[in-house]
Amino acid sequence: MGGMRGGGESTGDWLALVGLGNSYEEFDELAESLAAGGPPPAVGRAPIARAPMIIDTDIGGDPDDTVAVVVAARRVPELALVITSDEYGGERARFVRFLLDLVGRQDVRVVAGSDLGNSRPYFVDGLFPADVPQQETDVVSAVADVCGAVNGPIRWVGMGPLSNLSTLQSERPDLVERMVVTQMGGAIVYRDPSRAEHNFRVDPAAAIRMLAALQDPLPTLVVSDVTFNVATEITEDSPIYKKWTEPDAPPWATILKTHSDRWMARYPGSMQHDALTLAAATLWPGIRFARERVALGADARMSRSDEGSEIIMSISADYGAFMTWLDSHLDWTHD
Repeated sequence: MGGMRGGGESTGDWLALVGLGNSYEEFDELAESLAAGGPPPAVGRAPIARAPMIIDTDIGGDPDDTVAVVVAARRVPELALVITSDEYGGERARFVRFLLDLVGRQDVRVVAGSDLGNSRPYFVDGLFPADVPQQETDVVSAVADVCGAVNGPIRWVGMGPLSNLSTLQSERPDLVERMVVTQMGGAIVYRDPSRAEHNFRVDPAAAIRMLAALQDPLPTLVVSDVTFNVATEITEDSPIYKKWTEPDAPPWATILKTHSDRWMARYPGSMQHDALTLAAATLWPGIRFARERVALGADARMSRSDEGSEIIMSISADYGAFMTWLDSHLDWTHD
């Protein structure tokens, strides 16, 4: 795995240099040149930017998961598999299957993953036909098939709790070793200091275990400190949302609107935590990262610690550029 570590460091350096252009005018020319050239390939491996992608999502609650899955389906041809977590009797997986079919990605496999008790909000009941079949449930077999189709690394994009990844670590650690993990989760300064960030809090044992296990290559955590920002929020006044209300909006856009409407009946809007994580996994250069050592408490609350696990952690993002990126990736008028 030394080659993947080397490639990860090269990509990290590229991201950091490109990110300078977002903060310092004197680096604009260098950043633009590097961004145009793209990230360096991993040493001895296929370029990670073209590696197969697996998404692990607790879709059905906050619509940011739904937005991210649609963007991936439309703009990431390497998307190979979507696994659901925190399952709701298989309903999350059925919703994903319906959504992918609407976008024309019948080729993407869907697997219903971990069930953590069905206690979280669920906002997509009735948004898909009753005849959408139950999806398969063998996470390990599905991931093994994706890994078996290529020789290089696999992109794992975590948008929910780390339960499925922990299961893979137990049953097939050799598959986890192949993965370049980008995970939405964790927070150094969480908005509620009495508890851990949501994705870590839902299954703290899995978060604690996997943070220690994912060390070669290092995991990239897109933390709530960066994602929780009103600049990424989609509301009824957002240009993105207004496009979903247009008469020529495709069916998948109507689903995004309806899901968002249900969510916004309770909350003011949906911050795009998971779409920002997807952007990071596609090596979009508008997010800055730093190496950190962190530890998790028994409840998975995160803190900096010299004795903790090393990670690559988001430290800032160009939110305006991100929303432009998101808008362009959802724009159907240029398909």
